[in-house]
Amino acid sequence: MLGVLLMLAAMVSVFWSQGVAARGLPDFTELVEDNSSAVVNISTTTDPGSQSSGFHGLPFDERQLEQLPPFLQDFFRGPQSPFGGSPRPQQPRRSMGSGFIVSADGYVLTNNHVVEGADEVIVRLNDRREFSATIVGTDPRSDMAVLKIENGEDLPVVSVGRSRDLKVGEWVFAIGSPFGFDYTVTAGIVSALGRSLPSENYVPFIQTDVAINPGNSGGPLFNLEGEVVGINSQIYTRSGGFMGVSFAIPIDDAMNVFRQLRDKGTVARGWLGVLIQEVNRDLAESFGLRRPRGALIAEVMPDSPAEKGGLEAGDIVLEYNGEDVQLSSDLPPMVGRTPVGESARLTVLRGGDEITLDVAIGKLPEDGDDAAQPFTGSRDNSAGAPLGLSVEPLAPETARSVGVEGGVVVAGVDRGPAFEAGIRARDIITEINRQQIRSVEDFRSVVRDLPENRAVSVRIVRQGRAIYLVMKP
Repeated sequence: MLGVLLMLAAMVSVFWSQGVAARGLPDFTELVEDNSSAVVNISTTTDPGSQSSGFHGLPFDERQLEQLPPFLQDFFRGPQSPFGGSPRPQQPRRSMGSGFIVSADGYVLTNNHVVEGADEVIVRLNDRREFSATIVGTDPRSDMAVLKIENGEDLPVVSVGRSRDLKVGEWVFAIGSPFGFDYTVTAGIVSALGRSLPSENYVPFIQTDVAINPGNSGGPLFNLEGEVVGINSQIYTRSGGFMGVSFAIPIDDAMNVFRQLRDKGTVARGWLGVLIQEVNRDLAESFGLRRPRGALIAEVMPDSPAEKGGLEAGDIVLEYNGEDVQLSSDLPPMVGRTPVGESARLTVLRGGDEITLDVAIGKLPEDGDDAAQPFTGSRDNSAGAPLGLSVEPLAPETARSVGVEGGVVVAGVDRGPAFEAGIRARDIITEINRQQIRSVEDFRSVVRDLPENRAVSVRIVRQGRAIYLVMKP
């Protein structure tokens, strides 16, 4: 019996080995040997008297520093006082990250948060050569920075691939300096493509399960051809360390930023001038879509390319220059990549029909926040009673401050369809069931004629921002 069991175990082992071989699990040794020479360690020093630097993104915070060996804690903290505790206030701040060389004369790509506020930047190659580097330009919107190695010539360079060719499930690997451990190699697969993060909605991130930790920031993400397909930038974490979800900037987008920073020192992005939101199942039903897709325009900014091109609040963008817009997060990177002044063709759903519009794309301006002013007026408790809310007229000065022509202010919300839809006190209702609301009389008339047992869209303005909600009377 024992002999039979041993034979079966041996057969299982053989079959497992054959299965592994058939799957072709990658051997990274040659890839690492061929590409490590163009990967660099970046250390920065910041004079605390020059400007605040802080540690953003992946660089170390105090809790992470306490997990490092003492010599690394000393490196990042600087000399301690004789009594321990916090660093002396005038000691320079140090940070560490990764990067890679893209040209033989010394251009280096890394993350903006690695070098932000730095007074001195040192680039070290894996053969231990060290060079001073200057910051050519930074782009906080994409968290990218371009460095130039001083007196650099005949330097090793990476091979730049095409991130648009990546597939979910494809093997990738990273080389970097997590926690100061130089030239650490980690590997994994592409988990998802086109991820949008709140801090950088113009970057369609590559999500992987490659182990990325503080110090990996700015380092390259390679494919199995030995080509750089991304720049490791962020992680999702609750502990400060890797939890299986990491994000990289696609190299196609990164090289576009690199060329602009190298040639002009700034980055120009396309701008449409709309506020958009996701189309969920209820919104899809209320707008007549068979399934959730597209980007719902909640607001069109005055005098914007969108307004000039004929886009309206309530339009759902389904295609942009022939590309499907499946999620609302798909649209900003598409617009951002469009050259300023170029015409873009949009397919939108309006009133149940698909129409095509050509819009001349503008230049993305600096961000600005709108604020809503306090609401005043007499309350009408009866108009919205079937929905569980009371409304009051919108003061002209408030309408001007939030950029609407009319509407009603929600004075109070009780349990009912409006509350379940997410409508709250102080919201401004400007549209119900695709009908404009300019006054309490309009509101009363539209509510009276609402269809029963069918979801309807409601456009509200909250804290200066317009969004669509779905209400089921």
